[in-house]
Amino acid sequence: QVQLVESGGGSVQAGDSLRLSCAASGRTIGLYVMGWFRQAPGKEREFVAARWRNTDKTYYADSVKGRCTISRDNTRNTVYLQMNSLNPEDTAVYYCAAGGVPGSTHAEDFTSWGHGTQVTVSS
Repeated sequence: QVQLVESGGGSVQAGDSLRLSCAASGRTIGLYVMGWFRQAPGKEREFVAARWRNTDKTYYADSVKGRCTISRDNTRNTVYLQMNSLNPEDTAVYYCAAGGVPGSTHAEDFTSWGHGTQVTVSS
């Protein structure tokens, strides 16, 4: 199974940008659909973005469409989430996940998870 470690979170001001990284080990990310989810305090974990394995096909939640880009570097076995124009509603713990169901946005379809990285956006 693949192991995932997120990094790149932090405290920023509204309008700022962040790039989250997800370093994978154990197996190549090319075997998986790679996704990002987030969970805000008191709320359920929600889908943010996903990239199908070994293709350029991506999918985004409406709340981040146009502001976020998911990318992967197979040589580094790393997935990234570039987030621009951040707002306080983006405050959450962000999780990287690996799964095997193309097109899925459901957390239960992702079998490996990182421990998360905190993103806090102040107004």
